Formats: sequence, structure tokens, C-alpha cells
Amino acid sequence: METVSLLETVSLLEATDLVKRYPVRHRLTRRRIGEVSAVDGVDLAVDRGETLGLVGESGCGKSTVGRLLTRLDTPTSGTVRFDGRDIGPLREDELRPVRRDLQIVFQDPFSSLNPRHTVRQLLSAPFRYQGLEPTEPVEDLLKRVGLKPEHASRYPHEFSGGQAQRIGIARALALRPKVVVCDEPVSALDVSVQAQILNLLRDLQDELGLSYVFIAHDLGAVRQVSTRVAVMYLGVVVETADRDALFGHAAHPYTHALLSAVPVPDPDRERGRERIVLRGDPPSPMDPPSGCRFRTRCPKAADVCAAERPVLREIAPGHRVACHFPEERTP
Repeated sequence: METVSLLETVSLLEATDLVKRYPVRHRLTRRRIGEVSAVDGVDLAVDRGETLGLVGESGCGKSTVGRLLTRLDTPTSGTVRFDGRDIGPLREDELRPVRRDLQIVFQDPFSSLNPRHTVRQLLSAPFRYQGLEPTEPVEDLLKRVGLKPEHASRYPHEFSGGQAQRIGIARALALRPKVVVCDEPVSALDVSVQAQILNLLRDLQDELGLSYVFIAHDLGAVRQVSTRVAVMYLGVVVETADRDALFGHAAHPYTHALLSAVPVPDPDRERGRERIVLRGDPPSPMDPPSGCRFRTRCPKAADVCAAERPVLREIAPGHRVACHFPEERTP
């Protein structure tokens, strides 16, 4: 059955039928004994000025998609287009101008910052790589992300986790990119610091006209910053919709399970909610189930789910789901 594309118009960043497989080798002989299907046929699109939230359990392939979108990894097959240009076949020297407009913020700020470099050196590095003169002083970059000018002479270990992540954000913004992929940028931070970083990202988007791909497993954070949301399970996108449509009218059983795990601040409502507990563990990406990959944990699974892989189909304007038995929308 032919896959339904998510792309109806030309977007700033597009992924079409994206696939990434990693070989698995014997520990001693190094002979190839299998492969891990990390991403299998993902279609995504990011328009100018919007935030696409990419959510799912750990190991579902979210971060791999982020690395493929920024060409830190090369896809096994499929295409990634940035501003209408296929960046998949580009060599590193050809990618250099693309990287000015396509940046990434990593989950662990300390592992992504060279501990031997000062903040001034870290924020000047993008310009050195591009062979450009800085467009604004490092001190101004620091003030934009909520740090002080005197922090420029310090080293990464002298900062808290939240401050280090602000440095990572400043480095990503140094070249004034069009798209920033945020790979779980708040998951390693305290709750109060998470809120500060999320507010910072939103303010920077308004100020600079940025587009984001926001990767997270925290649906609360995704709801706060996203314009649209795509839900991933075991390497495939199972549902995509506008933020309000997904949180108000989720159609895929997996999305319902994720939403049921999000705590509600009202104790009375929280006690009355039904918690959906999925049976079993996620299957191995080395040996995914036939048909629907969620069927081994789905309460609605039937014979057709094992025989036929569901494709993303539109159930409402802008709302697509890959399920043979989606939930009906309620008015």
C-alpha cells in the first residue's frame, strides 16, 4: 500500500520516507548479524516560524530523526530537503553554508561544550568554521540568552546545567539560523529551570523568526512550545496534528496512552482520570512486529493489524493517524 505523504506544500525543512538502519555485528568476529531499524519511512515538514514537536518513548527514533534532519547522520534512504534543496548527497564542504541556517541544541549541554574552551571561544567557533567575521559581540549573544557579559571568560564547568544549556542555545543562534533542532533540551534540567529554558526558546522564536523541531518525551513541554506535534513509536510516525487537535482529540491508542500518563494539576480531576497502562515492553528494533508496530501492546489489535501496516491517513484537516481502528473525534 502506498504511503501517504505529509507534505502538501513546500516547507522550509522536509523529510520524505526517511529510513535509517544501523548494522549489528558480532562482538568477536565483527561479522554482520543483523540491523537495527531506528527510523523507517518517516515523513515530516516544518514551515517557517513554526515549532514541530516530536514525541515518543525513549528509543523510538526521535533523536535519530533530529540527527538525520541536520545531516549529523546520513540516512540509509529517503530525502531531507532544506529550503527546497536536497541536502542528503552533499559533501561536507557543500554542507557548510547549509549549516549556517540549520543548527542543533543537544540534550546534555556539558557533553556538547568543549571543557577546555572558554565561553568566548565556544561562541566564536561557528564563525571560525564558516570563515566569517562575527556579526555581533559575544557579550550581546550572552545577554540575548539571559547570561552576563562577564561569563564570556569562564569555562563550562563553572556553570549550572541551565546556564550551560543557555550557552548551547547561544552557540546555535550565533549564525542566525532559520531552523534549530532542539534534541530534548530540557530533559536533564530541574523543573523550574525547564520552564525558564522553554520560555527563552519561545521568546527567541518571536524575536528572530526561528523554526524549531522540538524533540522530547515530556508531553507537557511539547504542549507548551509546539505548533504541531508528531508522535513516534518504534521508528515510525503514528499520528500528527496541530497541538490543540492532538491534545484534545487524539486518535491513535498509543497517543492516548502517552496523554494518560501526563499528570493534571487538579487533584480531583487527577483521581478521576483513567490511566492507560500498556502491556509488555516495546519490541526490539532489530525484530519489529509485522504490520502495525504497536499491535503487540495495543488493546484494539486484530488480525488485520498483523497482516497490514497502517499508513498515515487524514481523519480531519491536518490530522493524520496510522491506525486501522482510530478513535472517533468527539465534537
